Amino acid sequence: MTDIALMYFYETAMLGTMRQASDKIGVAVSSISRQITQLEQQLGMPLIERGRRTIKVTPAGEVALEYYRTQQADREAFLNRLADLRGFRTGNVDLAVGEGFLGRSFTEIVEQFQRDNPRIELSIVSASTAEIVRMVLNDEAHIGLIFQSENEPKIRVRTSALQPLMVICSPTHPLAADDGVTLPALAEQSLCLPPKGFRIRQTLAAAELRFNVWLQPQLTTGSIHVMREIAKEGRAVTVLPPISVLSDLEEGSLVALPLMDADLEHTTIGLIHRLGRQLSGPPGRMLSLLEKRVRGWTVSSAAD
Repeated sequence: MTDIALMYFYETAMLGTMRQASDKIGVAVSSISRQITQLEQQLGMPLIERGRRTIKVTPAGEVALEYYRTQQADREAFLNRLADLRGFRTGNVDLAVGEGFLGRSFTEIVEQFQRDNPRIELSIVSASTAEIVRMVLNDEAHIGLIFQSENEPKIRVRTSALQPLMVICSPTHPLAADDGVTLPALAEQSLCLPPKGFRIRQTLAAAELRFNVWLQPQLTTGSIHVMREIAKEGRAVTVLPPISVLSDLEEGSLVALPLMDADLEHTTIGLIHRLGRQLSGPPGRMLSLLEKRVRGWTVSSAAD
């Protein structure tokens, strides 16, 4: 069983077709097919279901994928430890984070890490929670930072924090002078909210049903950046966890007000990585830094 055959199989499974794997790796489709066939013969079990347009991995194929991911992650951890022992401090860290975290507080984490680790290559991808979990499971990202911790058995939640959903508005908005906002009062406002499939809307929908009060947003968007900017301009009110607008709250360009008597389920922040993946060297240092900061966010959000 060669590393090349496993790599060809892994790329084919991840990309969905041998043609796409061929384009990425730069070898002929026939070579990829031959290597996978030889691998199956060595293992005595099929790894993919043939006769389909796209690749479907068999149960034995899933085991092989898990073995390859673990092998690659262990090799990376080994090389990172050696680099640390030599004092080279080189390597890379791949982060996948939700859009709501991409504010000044997150930028400060990045700046601190780069000051302390000037030779480390840092990659940051912004994605949905589902995509971040997929990237972490497939070792495309060392660490994920998400809203709502996933009940995924192969994901380890390193630390988590509860964040209340709050009404977010401009300091010049009439609501800003209030101590809090009731759901009926919120329903009377011009609203900018995420689509119904988003967790925030699902949480609000449960409260709407209890109170028989229905929120009708004038603007619906999946972009937290758009919600934040619309609220800052005073054109509408939105509902978000405070961490999504933390830098704006700190500089006073937005105000966060509690939703009174709504009994809303809190939003959960989750710092995640794949269960069993050893994060040493640069990824481990980034994980420790993020863990401390998430705990700091918890303290600050409780004070809001």
